[in-house]
Amino acid sequence: MVSVRYFAVSAALAVLVDAQSSIEQRAVELPDTWKYYGCYTEGSSGRSLSNQQPDNANLTVESCVAICIDSGYSVAGMEYGAQCFCDDFVRDGANLTADADCNMDCSGDASEFCGAGNRLSVYSNDTLVVFQPPTAQTADLPGSWEYYGCVVDNIDGNILPYMSEDIDNATISACIEGCSRFGYNAGGIEYGYQCFCGDHGNVTLAPESDCNEACPGDAHHLCGSGNRISYYTWTGAPLTTWQTATGAAAGLYEFLMSAPLVPLISTVSINDKVVFVEKHGTQVNNNSSGSFEFDPTLAPQYGTAFRELQLKTDVFCSASLVLPDKAGRQINVGGWSGDSLIGVRLFTPQMGLGVNGTNSWEEDFTELALMDARWYPTAVMLSNGSVLVVQGENGSDGPIVPTVEVVPRPAGVTNSTHLDYLELTVAGKIQSYPMIAILPSGNMFFSQYNNARIISQTDFSQIRMLPQMPGAVNNPEAGRNYPLQGTMGLMPQSAPYTDPLTIIICGGTTDGANFGLDNCISTQPDVQGSEWTIERMPTRRVVSCMVNLPDGRLIILNGAYNGRAGFGLATDPNLGAVLYDPSQPVGARMTSLSSSTIARLYHSEAVLMPDGRILVSGSDPQDPINPEEYRLEYFSPDYILSGAAKPTFTIADTDWAYGATVPFTLTSAFSGEVKVSLIAAVGSTHGYNMGQRTLFPAVSCSGTACTVTAPPDAHVSPPAWYQMFVLDGPTPSHSVWVRIGGDPAELGNWPDLPGFTRPGV
Repeated sequence: MVSVRYFAVSAALAVLVDAQSSIEQRAVELPDTWKYYGCYTEGSSGRSLSNQQPDNANLTVESCVAICIDSGYSVAGMEYGAQCFCDDFVRDGANLTADADCNMDCSGDASEFCGAGNRLSVYSNDTLVVFQPPTAQTADLPGSWEYYGCVVDNIDGNILPYMSEDIDNATISACIEGCSRFGYNAGGIEYGYQCFCGDHGNVTLAPESDCNEACPGDAHHLCGSGNRISYYTWTGAPLTTWQTATGAAAGLYEFLMSAPLVPLISTVSINDKVVFVEKHGTQVNNNSSGSFEFDPTLAPQYGTAFRELQLKTDVFCSASLVLPDKAGRQINVGGWSGDSLIGVRLFTPQMGLGVNGTNSWEEDFTELALMDARWYPTAVMLSNGSVLVVQGENGSDGPIVPTVEVVPRPAGVTNSTHLDYLELTVAGKIQSYPMIAILPSGNMFFSQYNNARIISQTDFSQIRMLPQMPGAVNNPEAGRNYPLQGTMGLMPQSAPYTDPLTIIICGGTTDGANFGLDNCISTQPDVQGSEWTIERMPTRRVVSCMVNLPDGRLIILNGAYNGRAGFGLATDPNLGAVLYDPSQPVGARMTSLSSSTIARLYHSEAVLMPDGRILVSGSDPQDPINPEEYRLEYFSPDYILSGAAKPTFTIADTDWAYGATVPFTLTSAFSGEVKVSLIAAVGSTHGYNMGQRTLFPAVSCSGTACTVTAPPDAHVSPPAWYQMFVLDGPTPSHSVWVRIGGDPAELGNWPDLPGFTRPGV
């Protein structure tokens, strides 16, 4: 006597049934735990056991059981004498019938029975579970999902755009839970294993009987059928809401003038001018040395607004930072090929808007150079005031360089530091410009491809892995840094800086097909167990930029709908800007703003100017559709167009120690709350603002006399120059540059070499 468990449709109740063998089984040698459970009919609308093995002219009970055991199954069945089936359940309402019905000799042993026509001799090593015919899942659904019905899908274009497949384990709950996690309000399964997600629209209902395939991971329930979706909709509060701004709230793109170069790196200097760097060696019109300084107060006077800066080597796809020395020098490292790959270049800005300076880039790779060749490296200002240079490629399309090094080179250090995770992170994929940020804990956030980890700021070793970064709802194999390029930002930190820092990464693209991602993901790396939060953007976006605004919001702009970074690889421009407001609830933080008329694709940039506008430049797709783009634009956010007068202030002390209380004076009437924001100087390239950080320090005022408290330490705020904005409610002033944390690595005395300017500490 053996036990058989018959599951009702709800799977909540079970009935134990005893089955008595009425046919004498001949000598069958089975593993100790395996038993004969009787003769079963085939299912009412499908196979009782779902995994059919090849027909076997030498089949025996023992050989079929062995095959199923080797394949990891707990149920074996023989049919038509020569057919072997495996599964973990008996499915589709198969019924126990008389043992005499299973009367066909096994093809490999006439002394044994191997089922018959539409009859299975069933063996198992566990209590046998028999599922009743599956039905549409209407209960125990995740979240606020509800069953809508069996829906007709289009042969020439699916009604829901995003499809993923799970042939062995698909379930309705897993499918629609994934849809809602990525912000989609409709989902379901077709063909039993194809999960679709998207937004609910007009659909055509089919007869319920048309959806008749059981889910492979849940035999109680139906998962559509051919061109039929078991369709579900989200009926709770909206998962994502986007606003569409109009009028002044939408911001404004304005043409400024044309430039003599197509910038691929943009850096706002502490003299309020902008240093542009181009890909000199591969420029279509190669008639410059590779860099210009732009004075916005002289625009649009082409002959005076741009001053050419001399470069000796090619800085194509290098890295730039503003140093915390007294002069706010800019450092540029790496390059395209040959001697450029080890280049270390320094530029000292000269004060005085409206007047051209005379300084140029200083470099001599025979005297000052990186230890390793680096194309597409990342540069990070460490808390100790030195520069960490990470990874890159060894020459044009060369192999990844799995090392890091510190500049200036520490005493006694003669070799770079090899890091295993720089090789293992991407498993052979070319993934450069890793995204890195100093954390308040003192460690560093490091992300590359779809992996993220916490690393040490002392020896750069891995401390712990973070959860894998989500990609597309239908494809986890998506990337966020070059060449599957998204854009990273840091959420603002506010005094007393006790809240964890939040990292946000927007856009990117799937690997292979290169469909642009339509989401931003965020996490708090210093929080143990922190997961990624997914927020849908209004549109897909790759090779884009993100700029932190003085009021704490962020703007996402530039890029394409699909493709990846590289020449000719992203041709469909996304012209609209998007505002991201972290003060709003998750899922309701994005607003569509105005659109540009200029395609800003690969090698486009955007940086915050001292007057609160965004300078938008570049685009170098080198495709037959979109030209190299020399035009410059300003994007004016709503606070520029509001008509409110800009607040004004004066400050004498622009060199702040950590924790210092610094006085400043209001010189205009204020109608709202007085706030101060600090926006760190950046070197912007390939969707990544190296050095970025936004702080809202403590402020107090008595009349027009105010004080601001500097951030407490070099973990909250690594040594840097910051644009200090004073805000009257939402309206920012013109910024003043202040230095926070001094020059602890004494970069001002480096390098002690002929031909290099040293401003001193």
